Amino acid sequence: MIKNWINIFLYHTKNNKFFTALNILGLSIGIAGLIFALLYWNDEQSYNEWNPEKDKVYQVLVDIGDNEAGTNTPVTIEPFLKNEPNIEKMMYCENWYESPLYKYKDKKIIIQKLFNAQNNFFDFFPFDFLQGNPKTVLQNENSIAMKKETAIQFFGTENPIGKQIQYEDQILTVTAVYKIAGNSSIAPDAVVNNMKRRINLDKDNWGNFNNGWFIKLKDPSKANEISKKITSIYYQNKIVKEAKGEGISPKEFESKYGHFNFILEPLSVSRLHSKGQGMPEGNGNYQFLLIMVGLSILILILSIVNYINLATANAIRRAKEVGVRKIVGASKAEIIKQFLFETIITVSISILLALVIVELSLPYYNEFLDKKLIIYGNQFYLQTIFIFIITVICAGVFPAIYVSNFETLKVLKGNFGRNKSGVWLRNGMLILQFSIASFFIIGSYIVYEQVRYLANKNLGFSGEQVLEIFYYKPEAIRNAKNSEQQIFDRYTTIKNEISKIKGVEQVATGAFKFGGGNDSSSSFSYKGNNIQGQNLAVDFGMLEMMKIEMAQGRYMNPKIASDTINSMMVNETALKIMNEKNPIGKIVDWNGNKLKIIGVVKDFSLYNPQGKVPPMVFFHFKTIGWMIGNIQHIYVKVKAENTEQTIADIEKFWTKNVDSDYPFQYDFIDKSYMRTYKTYVKQKNLFSLLNVIVIIIALFGLFALASYSIERRMKEIAIRKTLGAETNALLTELSKQYIIFSLIGFLIALFPVYYLLNKWLENFANRIDISIYPFIIGFIALLSLTLLVVLSKAYQATRVDVLKYLKYE
Repeated sequence: MIKNWINIFLYHTKNNKFFTALNILGLSIGIAGLIFALLYWNDEQSYNEWNPEKDKVYQVLVDIGDNEAGTNTPVTIEPFLKNEPNIEKMMYCENWYESPLYKYKDKKIIIQKLFNAQNNFFDFFPFDFLQGNPKTVLQNENSIAMKKETAIQFFGTENPIGKQIQYEDQILTVTAVYKIAGNSSIAPDAVVNNMKRRINLDKDNWGNFNNGWFIKLKDPSKANEISKKITSIYYQNKIVKEAKGEGISPKEFESKYGHFNFILEPLSVSRLHSKGQGMPEGNGNYQFLLIMVGLSILILILSIVNYINLATANAIRRAKEVGVRKIVGASKAEIIKQFLFETIITVSISILLALVIVELSLPYYNEFLDKKLIIYGNQFYLQTIFIFIITVICAGVFPAIYVSNFETLKVLKGNFGRNKSGVWLRNGMLILQFSIASFFIIGSYIVYEQVRYLANKNLGFSGEQVLEIFYYKPEAIRNAKNSEQQIFDRYTTIKNEISKIKGVEQVATGAFKFGGGNDSSSSFSYKGNNIQGQNLAVDFGMLEMMKIEMAQGRYMNPKIASDTINSMMVNETALKIMNEKNPIGKIVDWNGNKLKIIGVVKDFSLYNPQGKVPPMVFFHFKTIGWMIGNIQHIYVKVKAENTEQTIADIEKFWTKNVDSDYPFQYDFIDKSYMRTYKTYVKQKNLFSLLNVIVIIIALFGLFALASYSIERRMKEIAIRKTLGAETNALLTELSKQYIIFSLIGFLIALFPVYYLLNKWLENFANRIDISIYPFIIGFIALLSLTLLVVLSKAYQATRVDVLKYLKYE
């Protein structure tokens, strides 16, 4: 029986090569799209799954309002929780990676992801230890634990345990080698314990939020209780005491300086659902993940609908075969099994082809996502089997039942072609195809318009011909007693020397990075208003060099002594919150400092073009001395002529006089800033690619269905031509139903595309308004493609030889 079914399948495949190929190709593209989305989904969902402590480990976040949460906390709270029975362990760390340079013999190697944490780090992130004891690995501050790949970089095949490497004047001993079993929110190349000094600096200061804090609970269900207790401890020791010192009530103090709530966020949700800014490996984009999966499911539905349409249309050709088989005793169940078997073969071939497509395209997909996905894992194989079963059921069951219900007498008499059975369903599915195609055409246009709007938006600054040079500060200078003076004097010397290089127009610095923001935020008060602002310390000439304009007042001036003592500027957003029409000369209270406003800076997009511009305050580095430690980059404006030579001269000076160990790292600001919205550029490219795929699949189906439909009407066309019907009239008659279907499909797509794209645009503070033009363009494109396919097929039908269809009448 199976052999007979295979022979029948091969016979019909041979006689319908083109439409069989369309079916397989359509299904394989749809399945490949879903496989791509599942690979991405599995990778993102796998973060921290390997960690047996993931449900007990919590990161302490600080809720600062406006749906924002900080990841740094004060270290003053821990002593109050040492006797808390539900807390198993606590651990402070830096919430970022460092990239220091280490030396071993004649090697100089930068560890790209060095993580600094207390000695119980591996109790929270129990990586697999290949060598060393996780309990004692970081007991000493001169210890370092290395990832296997890092150890190989330094020592090759030698045993790394006990080997010593040098970081500036510090010697570190390798005490362990580990590997990371899966995706982790913290996945360092090496781990050190240099937290003692950081904690001691802040141990008495309730206002210093400088360190990450993790807590492991015995009973995760009581996490909210711990959150409330931490908030209460902070309130009693910070708010109440300092309010009393100022002679005001705690409520007035919070109104003046702000109020913080502490929340505990489990490690298990930190990747995709974190309220904070993310751990060192960053946050996943859950919305983008849903978009990927959702769109891929739509494409698979389109492919299945396409298959069903073609299968039911093709069933007309096989009506007599079904009738004969019923006459010779085949039951309805046997016919259903046969057609399901054919679907199984088709879907199996489609999945194999889909896997080939995925394997060949995976390098480009990984580059698109900045990932290293592979086709591997039990979960993936189970999902592939599930896709196979669902596709067979959805694509095979209805056509099989539809065919098995053919009435034997009708099909054997030859008048089945005029039967209306199944026509409404095929038309309904064709309308669904038009709806999905309309959704993609309109959606891709709206996404394109939004990304183009961001790219062309006035950012409020100009990074053209401005270099951003990474400025490394040696540990000896950072830890010196007069570190602020040394750092600034060193910067001033570098600035003066680089300014002498031919082709350099200007040199300045600021405690921030364009496209990256800054690491400092404080509140200041004015007339009872408390404003949480971003602290942007700058050198003279920095704002002018970046062409950041003033709305009121003046820039800072090196000739005015007070500009390095008690002067500050605010941006337009901060001024709105201050509710002051004439701010120049007004005094504000900034962290206990009385500062005078000398200017209002026009708002500019420091972080990214899609986000809101936050309140900002500007002052010179010498006004707030500790901000000098936040200098990370030196900005150099160069002339457009001989740019390469100018950069080469700067690099030569840098490696000789500034830093001979660290590589000279620079970027052009305008190029680096463009990367801040690369996620949305990728979404635009993804939507455009999927749009092309959807249109191709939809046109496959439309072409095949139109071919079958017109083929069934060839005798009618021949009679009409014999009676004198003109070609234009025939074309209109043959195409009008498809125009109506495309219109209905377009109307069905209007609400979903408008609603969902509006939700997507809510991600942007700077966004376009959805106008009528995407819908007009979408409908014209849909109608044009429909007419192109249908009219081309219909025109061929009108050119046939009439006698071929009427000679036996």
